[in-house]
Amino acid sequence: MLAAGARASTTLPPGRFAKHTSAAGETIASYEHDASAFLPHCTAIPARITLSAKDLMDSPMTVTDEDFAKVLTGLKGQDWLDALDELAEDLGYFEPIGPRHSAAFIDQSPTLIVSFDSHENICARDPDCAPAGWVAAQNNGWSHLALISDGNTWFRDPYVYGYFDRLVDDGFFEDFDRVVFYGAGMAGYAAAAFSVVSPGATVVALQPQATLAADKAGWDTRFPKMRRTDFSSRYGYAPDMIDGAGDVFILHDPTDAFDAMHAALFDAPYVQHHRTRLLARDLEVELRVMGALEPILESAADGALSLTILAEQLRVRRNFARYIRRVMGRLQDEDRPFREALVCRNFIQRGAGPRFQARLRELEAEGVRLPSLEPAE
Repeated sequence: MLAAGARASTTLPPGRFAKHTSAAGETIASYEHDASAFLPHCTAIPARITLSAKDLMDSPMTVTDEDFAKVLTGLKGQDWLDALDELAEDLGYFEPIGPRHSAAFIDQSPTLIVSFDSHENICARDPDCAPAGWVAAQNNGWSHLALISDGNTWFRDPYVYGYFDRLVDDGFFEDFDRVVFYGAGMAGYAAAAFSVVSPGATVVALQPQATLAADKAGWDTRFPKMRRTDFSSRYGYAPDMIDGAGDVFILHDPTDAFDAMHAALFDAPYVQHHRTRLLARDLEVELRVMGALEPILESAADGALSLTILAEQLRVRRNFARYIRRVMGRLQDEDRPFREALVCRNFIQRGAGPRFQARLRELEAEGVRLPSLEPAE
């Protein structure tokens, strides 16, 4: 099963076929056209169709984080996309996918990271303006396909469906030994939904929505602007689209009701849930700050990711002051001063600042007595 629903027919708009020679000396055909010639509801072909994308490069190359920072930092909107276009063209390709999406592909090795993100989120989150998954791909010499949206679209766009259809028809994913689909939030939904195009791929989704269709998720009131968006047609219901995937990892905070309810819809026996309690505000950002996101993606790309490895990686939250403050806040809400004092003292022993020391003194003044750490004689 490739996707839900029949594939819409495609008619080429006015344009021309062109041929050029790849670095490897092979002829590549492309069809160049004005994307505006497509009707918005049609399943369309992007502005350039490369029949053999992997022939675009003669030998593996790399782009450093400094290159991204130099080229993309401070740019917004179309300027950011134009700069990314120039950067990606040197190493693979960049394609507009309709008016609100684009794809940047960097070809380096038989391991591929497929990430989804919005360009607004990319630069708000990363000072280097690098797409999600880029650091892990560059640090390990992997290939990277970044799908980028203009705003929070959930990638629900016939242009995007047509782009993935073409990759399947060209056997694009068959050129890779290992494929990882990654995304967070609305991009986590897309990572799960479009993973169907690469059977056996690993999926890592942080706080994903399963769907925003009213009949299945009408209880999620966070995204009113998406109410009329079609989530029932092709690539629509993410829990069904992971049917052909390999390992599927869903990370979410069970204390966030909406995220927990969406996660519960991913109920297939092969789905592995890791509950990141008290990290739900923006899980992707917090994993980045803690230095845990890249090792998680690296383990996924190596085929080694498991719930045990996730638990080991997330132990770093014990040194994350923001997380400890949330734990202590929850204990205060539950009126558990003894346990709060234990957590506070433990964090102080690992180098916590005066704020935690002051809180421990307050608890001791209120009558909390902790057992001595000195060994008994």
